[in-house]
Amino acid sequence: MFNKKKLSESVRGHRRVSSLGISASVLAGALLSASAMAQQAGSIEGRVTMDDPAEASGVTVTAKSKVMPRARTVKTDADGEFKLPLLIPGTYTLTFTAEDGTERTVNAEVLLDQSTMVVLDLDAELSANELEEVMVYGEVVSAAGEASLSNAMGADVVKGVPIGLEYRDLMKLLPGVQFTQDSVRGPSAGGSGQDNTYAFDGVDITLPMFGTLSAEPSNHDLEQVAVERGGAVAKGFNRSGGFAVDTKSKSGTNEFQSGATYYFQPKSLVGDTKAGTEYELDKNWAHVYSSGPIIPERLFYYGSYYGPRTHRDNKETAYGPAKDYSVERDEYFGKLTYAPTDDILVNMSYRTSENIGEGASISYNEADSVSIGSETIQEIFTLDGSWVINDSTTFTAEYNTYAHETASLPDVLLGVQPSLANGLDVNNLDQMGYLSVPNLIDGEDAYNAFVAPIILQHGYQGDDGLIYGGGGVGAYSLINDQNFYRESFEMSLDHALEWGDTSHELHAGFRWSEGREELARKSNGWGSVQVIGGLDLAEFNGQDVFYRAYVQQMSLVQADGTTVAPIDSYSESYNLEINDKIEYGDFTFNVGFLISQDILYGQGLREVGGNYSGFENAPGHKYEMYKVDWKDMIQPRLGVTWAYNGEDTVFANFASYNPEASSLARAASWDRNTRATLEVWFDENGNVIQSEPKEGSSGKVFQDDLDPRRTDELTVGTTKGFDNGWSIRSHVRYREGSNFWEDTWNYSRLYGCYGVDANNDGEGDQCVPADIAAKGAYVDDLEDIRAEIGGSSYVIAQLDDAYTKYWEFSLEAKWEGERSYLSASYVRSRYTGNFDQDNTSGYNDANLFIGSSNLADGKGRQLWDNKDGVLRGDRPHIFKTYGYYTTDWNANVGAFFVYQSGQPWEAWDGSIYGYSSDTIRYAEAAGSRRSPSHWQLDLNYTQDFKVLSDYTLQFRADLFNVFDRQTGYNYDPYVDSPLFGTPRSRYNSRRVQLSFGLHF
Repeated sequence: MFNKKKLSESVRGHRRVSSLGISASVLAGALLSASAMAQQAGSIEGRVTMDDPAEASGVTVTAKSKVMPRARTVKTDADGEFKLPLLIPGTYTLTFTAEDGTERTVNAEVLLDQSTMVVLDLDAELSANELEEVMVYGEVVSAAGEASLSNAMGADVVKGVPIGLEYRDLMKLLPGVQFTQDSVRGPSAGGSGQDNTYAFDGVDITLPMFGTLSAEPSNHDLEQVAVERGGAVAKGFNRSGGFAVDTKSKSGTNEFQSGATYYFQPKSLVGDTKAGTEYELDKNWAHVYSSGPIIPERLFYYGSYYGPRTHRDNKETAYGPAKDYSVERDEYFGKLTYAPTDDILVNMSYRTSENIGEGASISYNEADSVSIGSETIQEIFTLDGSWVINDSTTFTAEYNTYAHETASLPDVLLGVQPSLANGLDVNNLDQMGYLSVPNLIDGEDAYNAFVAPIILQHGYQGDDGLIYGGGGVGAYSLINDQNFYRESFEMSLDHALEWGDTSHELHAGFRWSEGREELARKSNGWGSVQVIGGLDLAEFNGQDVFYRAYVQQMSLVQADGTTVAPIDSYSESYNLEINDKIEYGDFTFNVGFLISQDILYGQGLREVGGNYSGFENAPGHKYEMYKVDWKDMIQPRLGVTWAYNGEDTVFANFASYNPEASSLARAASWDRNTRATLEVWFDENGNVIQSEPKEGSSGKVFQDDLDPRRTDELTVGTTKGFDNGWSIRSHVRYREGSNFWEDTWNYSRLYGCYGVDANNDGEGDQCVPADIAAKGAYVDDLEDIRAEIGGSSYVIAQLDDAYTKYWEFSLEAKWEGERSYLSASYVRSRYTGNFDQDNTSGYNDANLFIGSSNLADGKGRQLWDNKDGVLRGDRPHIFKTYGYYTTDWNANVGAFFVYQSGQPWEAWDGSIYGYSSDTIRYAEAAGSRRSPSHWQLDLNYTQDFKVLSDYTLQFRADLFNVFDRQTGYNYDPYVDSPLFGTPRSRYNSRRVQLSFGLHF
């Protein structure tokens, strides 16, 4: 089952503990074996030694923990080895009982997705009732046994250092991961900010189709965190092109526990911005929890409530008082842990959150009624089970669902239902939508005569008593419902066996998941309404246009009385993984692969025989858009670890990943042709003259035989432990990304030369590379397809020679003591290429399309247009250190420090390519410039006060950015902007967050 020599001494990263001159040693630590995500567990394994080796066989090992409803018991094999799999992470008491009655008790900590090693000499003499304690505190940096770059944080770290209150705040602790304050986009760590995957209790909460962390669970209920940054094995279905994070929530125990905490951050405890702007938000959070047994030693519960509140006093506008801005969120969580037998464990949890906002986006010359609200509903459900079939075989399964429903919602909803047959009610323009109040125009007498009554009715009164136009009344124009859902099922079977001089741990797993987006983009009334007043002569039967509205097609009542249905987009994924962990002498090998199949489903076509395209138009109908087959996504995972002295290691790993996230299920969907924004013109009485769709995206054809996006990775490293509590890991890693898909004009390879004609010879300075131009159109028969079913002249293509490269040198160290913990890491890296997913828009902290962005859209945006260089996520130097110390007076002091290089950027200038739009049209090589580096220090202090015997009062203060380092980033790259070269964003100013709690 285990390698004998490896266990004969201390295992890398494990701490030797001796009891007051006693020869027995207990060795514990973590061989970061990333288990299947469904397990949400760790394990304990090891060996019992005795003077007579034969007596080490058949020793009873019993594991008890307050987090496990029932104890687990195994017997050692012929070599004295044992394994306790599928344990809920937490602190365990191990009791070893030999057949002659000799008994020993040891404490050990189990971390998420890790295996704690225990080696015990059962013949060693102990004093009466002596307990040997072996604990694994906080983060573990060992890679022994797997050659993977895994880290874990226990409950002590999550509570002990200044992190923040949301799930995303945990990311700042991860070694080598960019420190960022983006609110939507994730941090970069060898891939783009949309390449990471995030899990809550094993449930993938990464936003389907966009790859961002838009979900908002708090971290109050999180007990442990595990992350895999690279060197993946074929366990856990890891397809991330960045890093993969999993978390475990708190569970009930056999003891009743409850508590409540109130956090607050008034605006007076937040520093002014560097520009002198005063912070205006008051924030507070409430957290209440309870846990305990429903059926003692069988069924436990855990439940909590979390209620953050944000408030701002809005200023009075030209139209009068305005409602205050507020955001209120109510989040409830419940979890059951049930052990019907000693070998079966079932967990079920449900989290629901509702977030309601109002009073946003009111300008000085707008009425209070035009404010914007928001609504976000989040639900996470999971049901998982594990079965220890016997000492060698286990089975796990999990079913989960995730829903993230969002709405950008006007605070005032209008009652009018737009219809081209009924037109506009010109006597109640402020009830028709968002009305832009017109201004008088010198010399336009007829126009002024028409708009003057409208200004008098809907304008605002100035300080001089006159009525002015130019403002906005009515209600916000757009209702944007964008809902995301994911459903998943997975199962795995693990079996251990001995074969000659080798031991094998065989793993097989299967996972199915479906991601879905439901998009309903509607107008509030007629949407945006403008008064034209007859100034423009429309060529519609010679009629003058007096009003114009921009309305969403989904809002209009059709001739049959119905409205256009939302766009539903689906992506389905099947994954199969096989892995064999082989131990032979001092070597551990992981040999395995992950094989996947992805299917994208659009809406708006139906398969039909006899047509050239194979389809016919069918609005609202689901169709298979594109399938990436099994044979195209074979992802090998190969690793080797050599424990050269039985303790310290060197390791190497090769892994390939086919990232799953893609926005093309919606971005290329055919129904985008029939879900446009309409421009509608009206006469002076509000009757419709004409309407036509505004220019926008439409369904796209895929290039044949696309290779799936791929990341290949090679890792080489070493680990070493020291008897004084220190352990280190160092590695070198190389990653290369290829086969990037993007929508582009079908004939963009045939642009030839273009841009500024510097030599006045009829050709510009920018040219398509000759080898790419020779390939011609991406889809040769596109025009035949469009003639039959329509669609865009853009296609989904595999961009020629697109690539990214990332390499890093990393040094990580940790030290743990009885009441203290310290982690430090330094990563030197470089991230280059010509395809920058992090730099596809003028403002990148958003849910941006993957596969349908501004990249490759027109001249100046192609990969040969200055795109080759340093990518936006590049941070050559990242140093992080954090830790905590528990004092003699029941207090905890924690700290976090980070230093990282600045953000690359470059100048944008569309004029050199013949365009007025500068967006991502680089005027110089990518990443030619860089913002300043940033560093900051965060501190926290927590004081516990014992009240009576069972109550604890707790005070906590977190101070973020102690030295108020508001370093600028996100520099303005537009050369024609007066703000060119100045930061548009800064790191948050210094702030203090306080809390008071009662726990019993």
